[in-house]
Amino acid sequence: MYRLRRDIVNCRKCSRLVLFRETVAEKKTRRYSDWDYWAKPVPGFGDSGAELVIIGLAPAAHGGNRTGRVFTGDLSARFLVSCLHEAGFTNQPNSDSIDDGLRMVNAYMLAAVRCVPPDNVPTPAEASSCYPFLERELKLLAHAKVVLLLGKFAFDSYLRFLKERTGHSPGGVAFRHGAVYSMQHSPTVYVSYHPSPRNTNTGILTREMFISLLWKIKSELK
Repeated sequence: MYRLRRDIVNCRKCSRLVLFRETVAEKKTRRYSDWDYWAKPVPGFGDSGAELVIIGLAPAAHGGNRTGRVFTGDLSARFLVSCLHEAGFTNQPNSDSIDDGLRMVNAYMLAAVRCVPPDNVPTPAEASSCYPFLERELKLLAHAKVVLLLGKFAFDSYLRFLKERTGHSPGGVAFRHGAVYSMQHSPTVYVSYHPSPRNTNTGILTREMFISLLWKIKSELK
């Protein structure tokens, strides 16, 4: 994992993303004006021997791009980690900074794209450029029994991984919150809406919906 983390953090392949992440760090936002932003690609975080792997889209401009840890310091992180804690996958309900004491319990989090993209939308070329990191990380997470995909982008990225690994696309698979797919010779796939404020503030994804899904995963891992 050390070599992968080093390669991720040092990556400057996508000029648009490099410019954007560094511009965000330079301009900051008022409530974080005293922060020294991370402003580099964000590696995965958690237990490298975990049975649960969680995949999101990309770091948030003032979340992971600021703190240097995936799902840390933004509203999506607040929702996600508090729910993970309730289901026993973290040691605490908050994810605020890299030195806050957060520890994943039999779980590992990562993003399909490692730099914050403008408007949270990476280009196809940027997604393809970042894909080898996803592929390498998933291969290293050899103990995974369940993969939880947060949002359509993570869903599509993981299907690409399965297709390239097996030589064919999984049949009968569609993005739908709460969907569960058993994969031959691969971890079980659970699908969720992304825990972004756009989804959680509008009730598209509620705390009850997400925790219910986490408890299903928990029961599978027992």
